[in-house]
Amino acid sequence: MQRALTILALLVGLSAGAALADDDCFVPMADWRPREAVARLAAENGWTVRRIKIDDGCYEIEGDDADGRRIEATVHPATLRVIEFHYKDGDGPRRPDREEKSEDRGRPRDQDER
Repeated sequence: MQRALTILALLVGLSAGAALADDDCFVPMADWRPREAVARLAAENGWTVRRIKIDDGCYEIEGDDADGRRIEATVHPATLRVIEFHYKDGDGPRRPDREEKSEDRGRPRDQDER
C-alpha cells in the first residue's frame, strides 16, 4: 500500500510538471492584443525594440532599455502584463564613451590602451 501511494504521488508530480512546462500564455488568438500595442508598451517603458516575436504563446520583446542594456521581456498577449523581464548582456549599462569607434575597429591597440 505504501509503495502504491509513493508511485501515485510521483506520477501526479510528474504530470503537474509537464502541464506547467506547456505554453506560458494559453490565450485564444481572438483575445490577443495587436503587435502595435506591444510596441507602444515597449515605447512607454523606454525600450528600443529590436524584435517582437511569439514564444510559448506569449509575446517576447528583444531590445535595449534607455541605458542601452540588452533586454528581453515576456508579455501576456491579452493583458500586456510583463510576465518576465531580464537583461541579456549580463554586465552593467553600456556606456557610449566605452564603445569602440568604427574607424578604430580592427586596428591594433597600443600597449597603454589595453
